[in-house]
Amino acid sequence: MKTGNLMFVAGVLGIAALAAVMTRASWTSGGATVQGSARPRVISVELAKAERKSVPVDVDSIGTVTPISSVALKSRLETTIVQVHFDDGARVNEGDVLFTLDARQIDAQIEQAEGMLAKDQASLEGAQRDVRRFSDLIGKGATTQVNLDNSKTQADVLIGTIKADQSALDNLKVQKSYTVIRAPFSGRISAANVKVGNFVRPADTAPLAVINQMAPVYVTFAIPQRVLVDLRDAMGRGESKVIATIPGHQRSEDGKVAMVENAVDSTTGMITVRGIMSNESETLWPGILVNTKLVIRTEEAVTVPTAAVQRSQNGNYVFIMQDGKAHVQPVNVSRTFQGISVIGSGLSGGEDVVTDGQLLLSEGTPIAPRTARAGA
Repeated sequence: MKTGNLMFVAGVLGIAALAAVMTRASWTSGGATVQGSARPRVISVELAKAERKSVPVDVDSIGTVTPISSVALKSRLETTIVQVHFDDGARVNEGDVLFTLDARQIDAQIEQAEGMLAKDQASLEGAQRDVRRFSDLIGKGATTQVNLDNSKTQADVLIGTIKADQSALDNLKVQKSYTVIRAPFSGRISAANVKVGNFVRPADTAPLAVINQMAPVYVTFAIPQRVLVDLRDAMGRGESKVIATIPGHQRSEDGKVAMVENAVDSTTGMITVRGIMSNESETLWPGILVNTKLVIRTEEAVTVPTAAVQRSQNGNYVFIMQDGKAHVQPVNVSRTFQGISVIGSGLSGGEDVVTDGQLLLSEGTPIAPRTARAGA
């Protein structure tokens, strides 16, 4: 029994050895494949140059457009509107006639004042003739000194009366000038709150219309107090610049800083800045919110695309290509600007930095550049 079992086991072992010899080629070639797959794989990445160029030091904020001059037109007389000379919302120039008011009552008063003036002037001429006559007669002893003195007094009184008449007439002419309302400066006028035939008076609270100056205009915004020192230095050098852009549009206006508020808001740590914009094309409209960019200065710095900067527990770093391999380079990012990062230290410019494909990289990984994707 034992002999039979031994023979069976020996037969099985013999068959297994024969099968191993016959399949040796296949399992040895499979081992070569596994060994070949263990070699490092080359990673395809996108590269960009680290550039040294001038970049602005700026601060972004939200600003409000306000007119430099704004006037509410009101009547200085109690009268009615005879004519409106503008279209609602139209552009007006300095000196344009806007409203004509009823002046008939003032015209009558002016004629009355002119009549009083003419009467007193005629009386003055008579009094002056009396003075000349009494002067001749007193030399001949034909009259008394009292008559001469009285005639001189009468002439002096009439001179004063004429001055009063002339002043009253001038005042009425000034009052009449109020019946024609003109634009004090160029700008845009609002809709007329009153039309022809309406009675107006100085006590009315609502203005006849409002004119806003459109060019130039102010843009008011707030910046952090940490920027104040650099801003004042830039203003002293004449280098400050303000760019105002309408949200959702590419149209913008450039200007300069016109005023910095004299105190920082202690509750927010912000300070108000006002820029003045030429706005010749009337891009900026009073009252709208705009995106403002305060450019304090420009400086030379090394820049890379922001997509190249990676972050870890030890700080920021970028992958650069050296001899066909990825190298981890720690960097210090000063700030970002329009999709680029300004490198304070770590790069000197001219390095090839990886902008896409960093997830597959580590120190020493073989890499090969590829063409950037369309729209990247």
